[in-house]
Amino acid sequence: MSSRAVLSLGAGGEEGARHVVLVAPREELAAPSRVRLPEPEPAPGLILPDGSINWGCPCLGGMSTGPCGQQFRDAFSCFHYSEADPKGSDCYEKFSVMQQCMSQYPELYGKDDDEELAAALHDAEDAADTAPAHTAPAAGDSARTTDRVDK
Repeated sequence: MSSRAVLSLGAGGEEGARHVVLVAPREELAAPSRVRLPEPEPAPGLILPDGSINWGCPCLGGMSTGPCGQQFRDAFSCFHYSEADPKGSDCYEKFSVMQQCMSQYPELYGKDDDEELAAALHDAEDAADTAPAHTAPAAGDSARTTDRVDK
């Protein structure tokens, strides 16, 4: 025989109670719970089951909500739904608008990796052009360099 008591505390009676206290026998509380929770739904990725774009996906890194979020969404939507060959070739204008917007916020969007690579290569070429030319020793010269390792 189970003897339970339910106490409702707060204004409004049982339905409007702010607190509910359940008093049950120790044996009933010691038994494993019979409550079954539903299986969690898998987290959606970039593309939702209906084929639309999940703008809240962490994989977008917040690009859809920044100061150029609308331009990003326009360009990305164009690419996603593009049927041109090659895919996205009809989206040049939208990507150009997005790039112009992002160039106004370099502290937020930073430089493109390709731009950084190009700048590094340019600096390396400049350094090579200004470095003194290295000449090889003539065939009869016995100019050798050795590395000495102290033991």
